[in-house]
Amino acid sequence: MHFGSIFIETIFGFIVLFTMTKVLGKTQIRQLTAFDFISALILGELVGNALYDDQVGIKEIGFAVILWGSLMYITEFISQRYKRSRALIEGKPALVISKGHLQRDVMKKNKLDMNQLLHLLRLKDVFSVQDVDYAILETDGTVSVLKKTMAQPLNRLDLNLAPEKIVLPITLINDGEIIYDNLSEIDRDQKWLVQQLKQQNIDSYDKIFYAEYQENKPLYIQTM
Repeated sequence: MHFGSIFIETIFGFIVLFTMTKVLGKTQIRQLTAFDFISALILGELVGNALYDDQVGIKEIGFAVILWGSLMYITEFISQRYKRSRALIEGKPALVISKGHLQRDVMKKNKLDMNQLLHLLRLKDVFSVQDVDYAILETDGTVSVLKKTMAQPLNRLDLNLAPEKIVLPITLINDGEIIYDNLSEIDRDQKWLVQQLKQQNIDSYDKIFYAEYQENKPLYIQTM
């Protein structure tokens, strides 16, 4: 009975947590603030600890998770509805580098030391503070960087080149299976795809690990 109750409670906890993540939305996962991180830990602890407590059943697990999830939802609703509450709940971005100068007071206030800042800059492909004009510490702990003019790569505008049409690559075959939804998205069928493969001397899509389509270009194919 002990293993049976753990099994049932685990399945129930999984369903409830999965439902809560869907209700709270994708931003709760990607834009993980300090409050969101703690909330996620507590949700996991509520379920994890309850699994091995003989006196805690499905009702108690469901009540605790739904109550905590509701509090998170209400907090998110308040931050969306009332703009003034966002600074308190979500925090505010902080300007840690301004006009090429490190803002020591801002870094100290946000508990950010120099090694941490350099690490965050390297994640943005910046290896010297001298290349940075502005850097903003975001509420999720990442850094947004605006490089100095001399450190920025050239673009088509700088070279006076005409703009090119942006084309979104589309996966047509993945691990030997045709993605029919993507195929219909480009108004093509399986017959057309087979013809494209034959042009590259491939007789079966089962042998293809990955195939990508871009308009006015031959299929990019990588075999198994």
